Amino acid sequence: MSDPGLEVVALLGLAGFVAGWIDAVVGGGGLVQLPALLIGLPGATPAQVLATNKFGSVWGTATASLTYWKRVRPDLRTALPMAAVAYVGAIGGALLGLHIPKSLFNPVILVLLVAVGAYTLLRPSLGEATQLRWSGHRHTVAAMLTGFVIGVYDGALGPGTGSFMVFALVGLMGYAFLEASAKAKIANLATNLGALTVFVPGGHVVWKVGVVMAATNLVGGWVGARTAVRLGSRFVRGVFVVIVAAFVVRIGGDLAGLW
Repeated sequence: MSDPGLEVVALLGLAGFVAGWIDAVVGGGGLVQLPALLIGLPGATPAQVLATNKFGSVWGTATASLTYWKRVRPDLRTALPMAAVAYVGAIGGALLGLHIPKSLFNPVILVLLVAVGAYTLLRPSLGEATQLRWSGHRHTVAAMLTGFVIGVYDGALGPGTGSFMVFALVGLMGYAFLEASAKAKIANLATNLGALTVFVPGGHVVWKVGVVMAATNLVGGWVGARTAVRLGSRFVRGVFVVIVAAFVVRIGGDLAGLW
């Protein structure tokens, strides 16, 4: 892979900031960051793209997780077991991701986004208030299964993980969007760390790009989390719908050869 120029690194840094903001508000920042890396680093291997994306995003996710913890105080009795199994799932997913061709990235992501977006639009009251479907051990087990499955996906591919995690917590378990975002950030931090457990020792991170994206993603995550907490669940839901629709158009257009 050729060494990326200053202009490319700067544009990828901007993508990192936008991704950090989106990821902190509603998840799915990887749907900005990963396509940007695919465009900016055309000579990179799939493993290098995935690893650099993870290294850039983990810092923004950590910042957002801390901000949500301070301001929303999510119940760690659910969040920590979910994060623990998500970490394990992400390690397994990352090992699979080393062998996944780039050509499979967009079709898989598009199908998932269309399903999530359609369900959210058809349920206007979804995520306005917390109405949990299970309690006690059943609630914890459901959260852990959710964390593990999405953890595997995050390690293998990654884009949209935060959005899918938020959607699962809202649509499957009955959380409001803001509380779901807080718990999803903690689990997403674990999945990022799990993937990096495989990618960093393997030497797959493009450090020149990764360090810049880490810094800008961190700032974006801090700004995004504070914005979400201040404006609440309705704002988060609105951003969720807009972001999912934009990504469906962007990725669908790519697959159709429109741009």
